[in-house]
Amino acid sequence: MRTPRTTRRVVAAATAWSTAAAGAVALSFTLAPTASAGEFLGNGGFETGSVSPWSCTGGLGSVTSQARTGSYALAGAASASDSAKCSQTVTVKPSTTYQLTGWVKGAYVYLGVDGGTSTWTPGTGGAFQKLSVSFTTTASQTSATVYTHGWYGQGTYYADDLSLDGPGAPSPSPSGTVVTDPPSPSVSASVSASPSPSTSQSPTAPPNGLPAHALVGYLHASFANGAGYTKVADIPDSWDVINLSFGEPTSVTSGDIRFNRCPATECAGVESDADFKAAIAAKQAKGKKVLISIGGQNGQVQLTTTAARDTFVSSVSAIIDKWGLNGLDIDFEGHSLSLNTGDTDFKNPTSPVVVNLISALKTLKAKYGQNFVLTMAPETFFVQLGYQYYGSGPWGGQDPRAGAYLPVIYAMRGDLTLLHVQDYNSGSIMGLDNQYHSMGGADFHVAMTDMLLKGFPVAGNIANMFPPLAASQLAIGMPATVNAGNGYVSPTEVDKALDCLTKLTNCGTYVPRSGAQPNLRGLMTWSINWDQYNGVREFSKNFDSYFG
Repeated sequence: MRTPRTTRRVVAAATAWSTAAAGAVALSFTLAPTASAGEFLGNGGFETGSVSPWSCTGGLGSVTSQARTGSYALAGAASASDSAKCSQTVTVKPSTTYQLTGWVKGAYVYLGVDGGTSTWTPGTGGAFQKLSVSFTTTASQTSATVYTHGWYGQGTYYADDLSLDGPGAPSPSPSGTVVTDPPSPSVSASVSASPSPSTSQSPTAPPNGLPAHALVGYLHASFANGAGYTKVADIPDSWDVINLSFGEPTSVTSGDIRFNRCPATECAGVESDADFKAAIAAKQAKGKKVLISIGGQNGQVQLTTTAARDTFVSSVSAIIDKWGLNGLDIDFEGHSLSLNTGDTDFKNPTSPVVVNLISALKTLKAKYGQNFVLTMAPETFFVQLGYQYYGSGPWGGQDPRAGAYLPVIYAMRGDLTLLHVQDYNSGSIMGLDNQYHSMGGADFHVAMTDMLLKGFPVAGNIANMFPPLAASQLAIGMPATVNAGNGYVSPTEVDKALDCLTKLTNCGTYVPRSGAQPNLRGLMTWSINWDQYNGVREFSKNFDSYFG
């Protein structure tokens, strides 16, 4: 989040942001009915002695020495910089299910469809193995690009007898479309082929007392800035969760959190402590949740010791008890969370700042019971970037903060009321389509949210899948106005993102792999004050209009 003391948030660590290998997540689709099958691929057995109409990168081509049937097979020379991808684009029907099959030989050989699912062989060569994936086209889709490729540095692979079956018997396109490899190699897999647990199963969200669709906002309660001060009593009823910003530590490593209300000399019109507390109770009487948000840009919190952990628990409890709050929002930013060298398994973290935070949150949850509201507002750097990088990496040299929220989210997933990642002040992030997505439109919010709805392999490791959260545990973080943060989008783009995620309509270039998610909880914004600025209320009014 922003605080008023700086005008621009520094996006963390550029080196891990832009280079290295990544992978795509396991994907699954609800299959539409199929009709009588026809062959959609041209030269699937490579029996013409050439690769046409396939378009291929890398060396080699159609060879005679490795044919499974007939006289020829495809040979692709995967190098350290080229996966030797061969693709072919064909005409397809909308809302139709197709079956792609093929026989491949080699270590880590892939078969799949661009923008959809894929499967692969394990890391051994040997005899030909049959691969098969199904995919369903979207309501407006009229073409599909299927592919096979090897793996970087694994040497030559072979493929033969590739087939795409579906209703009717169309003629394949006369030539394949050259599809260059994405910035990072795909390691996507169908759920059935993955050795890891299915990512199509989401957890049950904990009880929370929130409406089906909730609006979350941060209230500048301890400082002033250009948006002005807003009294709790003056917050419109549109807001379902109000995060008092911020509780900050007495020092970075003390764990001693203090919530100091904005003084009258800084915040004109600030209410008294008594009125502040009474207004909180009045909001709660209407079913609203009021939380203390810990951290923010300037509130660096590093629980490096168990003593700091225990102090954190006692000091946060004191704030909650003093003001009669419903729970806690974790907004750790900057250098609060990072992973020590060698801490590579998000399911079993060893870094003290991570382990102690998890322990503290579990203690607070146990103390206050099942109705304790726990939310988190990490930046994309600490969550979605984990698809490409995790900590300092297996060889070191990466930013140790990359993906550092993942173990906390994972450990608390059964107790987490809401996760609302800050989809703003962000660098470009790779989505499940292995393409980089940038702020400024609906696609960014769709791609970033889909990663949480579908799950993804951490650092491209298909054996280390970050599981999805329930849609009801997710809200999308957006700036309320152009003044509030980089990445503002208009109400029109907000609605497009919601349409795409909840209904699979009005989608742009990115179509969610997780399917329609009507139970998506809602939106989060920085901030209530900025939404109130000049009485416009663009963000909250649009939310009310969209969800009725």
